This record gives sequence, structure tokens and C-alpha cells, in this order.
Amino acid sequence: QVQLVESGGGLVQPGGSLRLSCAASGSILYIETMAWYRQAPGKQRELVALHRSGGSIVYADSVKDRFTISRDNAKNTVYLQMNNLKPEDTAVYYCFAAPPSAWGQGTQVTVSS
Repeated sequence: QVQLVESGGGLVQPGGSLRLSCAASGSILYIETMAWYRQAPGKQRELVALHRSGGSIVYADSVKDRFTISRDNAKNTVYLQMNNLKPEDTAVYYCFAAPPSAWGQGTQVTVSS
């Protein structure tokens, strides 16, 4: 099994920045993909950014040029740097890893003045 622990969420004003971290432990040897998803109230969970071991990265159109996903394999950690945050970025952000598939517990990000 893989365990994922997220940190870094909080309340920020529009235009501000936050950095989320997700540390993986357990059966991490075969992890290829690490990603961030988010779920706003009343909406489905959606992909924010994805990082594959080979280096390929995918971003949702809504966060391109504002968010950056990065990965530190030595620390088994994936990061999400979020800049120029908007109220519509408010959601619970979840870390995901596979294989095997695992989800973090989620961290709340609230963008409000």
C-alpha cells in the first residue's frame, strides 16, 4: 500500500500563492504517476496537474501558466506551486499516486478576500 500525506493548504487572498506538498510512503517502488486533483463543493473531482516518471506533465487548462507541479524523487514528494490564485480555485486538493492507486486525505484551499 501507498500512504500519501498532504500539507500546505490554507486561506489566501486572490492573486496570492500557496505551495502544496504530498509525501509518499509505503510501497512506493513502482509509483510512476503522481498528480493533484481538486473537488469544489457540488462539483466532481477534477485533474489539476499530473507528473509521470518519464517527465511528462499535464495541466488542466484552467491552471496553465499559474500552477507548477514538481517532483522530488529523493524525498518521494510531489509539490504544487499555485500562483495568481483565483476564487474559483477554492476546493479540497487531493494528492494521487499510482501504481498502486492511492489518494491523500485532502487539504483545503480557500481563495477569498
